[in-house]
Amino acid sequence: MADVINSLSDRLLFGIPKKGRLHEHCLSLLSGADINFHRHNRLDIALVQNLPIALVFLPAADIPKYVADGNVDLGITGQDMILESQVGDRIEQLLELGFGKCKLEVQVPVRSNIKNVEDLVGKRIVTSFVVLAGVYFEELDKKYLSDDQKKEGKKTKIEYVSGSVEAACALGLADGIVDLVESGETMRAAGLQSIAVVCSSQAILFRNKNPSNPSLVSKLTSRIRGVVAAQKYVLLNYNIQRHSLSEATKITPGRQAPTISPLEKDGWVEVQSMVCKNNVAEIMDQLEEIGAKDILIFNINNCRV
Repeated sequence: MADVINSLSDRLLFGIPKKGRLHEHCLSLLSGADINFHRHNRLDIALVQNLPIALVFLPAADIPKYVADGNVDLGITGQDMILESQVGDRIEQLLELGFGKCKLEVQVPVRSNIKNVEDLVGKRIVTSFVVLAGVYFEELDKKYLSDDQKKEGKKTKIEYVSGSVEAACALGLADGIVDLVESGETMRAAGLQSIAVVCSSQAILFRNKNPSNPSLVSKLTSRIRGVVAAQKYVLLNYNIQRHSLSEATKITPGRQAPTISPLEKDGWVEVQSMVCKNNVAEIMDQLEEIGAKDILIFNINNCRV
């Protein structure tokens, strides 16, 4: 380990979630950006082989503080972790990554008499997001507690737990919880329902405001932006008669403009255009309706846009 630490002085330090819901997505993102490394078992530092970078694998909740304090130059974590760490003024958000999407929600037992957040004011909340929950319920306390209750010091009680938050109500520890929701399956299995959204979140790439190597940060950001864009788009290739070209390019305008090439067959052209992956089936249907032929889809592994 000492040899690894000594080798980091001339390397950009990049904080990556060591486990959890973001970890595998991050590894795929690094691979797509051609960031090659080998991580030894039980070692949380990995040297990148083709760039002067060291990956530091950290708990996702700790990465905002490490980046803000300058211990690492840039990192990936959830926006919820940034907000909870209260370091937004000391970091610079570079790129939303499109994965790890979730919502921080207020949840209560389905069978309880609590139907909205106003009913939770002055009661007990359990969460691992005590800062965000505290700010949220502080505003509700101001709005819904009476003057007499405020004078008595009554307020919504926020308590911290590190895991199994969804069990708190069933165990009698809380009247409601504040927790992350992705698909909602865990919430429903625990007999809970959502009554309010505190904030939405997804994974982001962010940096310290004074990284050790700004040009390398810029290069990494460009590579990762290309991977993220490639996940959203496909390359659509088709042939169309020239008299229908204007109508076709309205369907496939591309990000800048489509590429158009004449074919050997008189009156026909080939068109290439980037289109949103989510809309590709509908786009192909529209092209076929106006006479397009040989409509092909190609996946994009990386790009610069």
